[in-house]
Amino acid sequence: MLFSGFDIIIPVLVVLVLLLLFAGIKTVPQGFNYTVERFGRYTRTLTPGLNLIVPFIDRVGAKMNMMEQVLDVPTQEVITRDNAIVAVDGVAFYQVLTAAEAAYQVSGLENAILNLTMTNIRSVMGSMDLDELLSNRDAINEKLLRIVDDAASPWGIKMTRVEIKDINPPANLVESMARQMMAERNKRAQILEAEGLKQAEILEAEGRKEAAFRDAEARERAAEAEARATQVVSEAIAAGDVQAVNYFVAQKYTEALATIGSSSNNKIVLMPFEASSLIGSLGGIGSIAREVFGEGNAASATSQRVSSARPPRTGPSQE
Repeated sequence: MLFSGFDIIIPVLVVLVLLLLFAGIKTVPQGFNYTVERFGRYTRTLTPGLNLIVPFIDRVGAKMNMMEQVLDVPTQEVITRDNAIVAVDGVAFYQVLTAAEAAYQVSGLENAILNLTMTNIRSVMGSMDLDELLSNRDAINEKLLRIVDDAASPWGIKMTRVEIKDINPPANLVESMARQMMAERNKRAQILEAEGLKQAEILEAEGRKEAAFRDAEARERAAEAEARATQVVSEAIAAGDVQAVNYFVAQKYTEALATIGSSSNNKIVLMPFEASSLIGSLGGIGSIAREVFGEGNAASATSQRVSSARPPRTGPSQE
């Protein structure tokens, strides 16, 4: 069976059409953007899904990942402002926002971001003291993020986060910091203890002051009462009242007898002869008291003098 030229051309045309369709249809997966170049020049960007290009004229350039990506920052040594050497590593998160800029504005996007982050870590942390470096990690992260994001924005990317993972000072520096912290804690403990002793002494002194004040007030009132009694007796004597003088002498005499009788060392008490007459005349003392101080006060005073003047029990008398 002989084939004519038309029979040969038809299958060839079908194959060419299929090849053109295969070359012109491009499927972009989710999370990626493809750039299209026509004769080496960027023309447009293919979004996720089914896309058509001109075969043999257009071609796919860069395939950019549009998802957020993480980049490990390797450990590097940083010299702080107070000349302390620390080892620092970190992590950076970024996302491509414009595929064309990320593909054509910088060569080696990940390497560029990595070097940019590392240099800014040395710049930011090198301008701080060691104590400030260890205590202000959030401030360091915020400052790094702002600086790196501003520098990388022309590349069509967005720095979402820059974090410092570890800050490792030398072993001898860590030991010195531990001793310094211990000394500071001991200092605070001694200060608190001294403050406690001070407050205790202040409270004790205030207590002694209050007790002395109340004791002095009590003595003052007792002295005022004694002075008032002495004044009453003095006024009665000045008025020529002999009964007041007798009452005053009898009172002192009775108090002396009460003191002698209350002694725990005396078994036999030798009393003067006048004591018997004094004891027998206590009724007279009561009448004197009524004349000087009135009926009510005299009764209580006489009863007190009788109880205090009762003679103690003595041994058998020896004549």
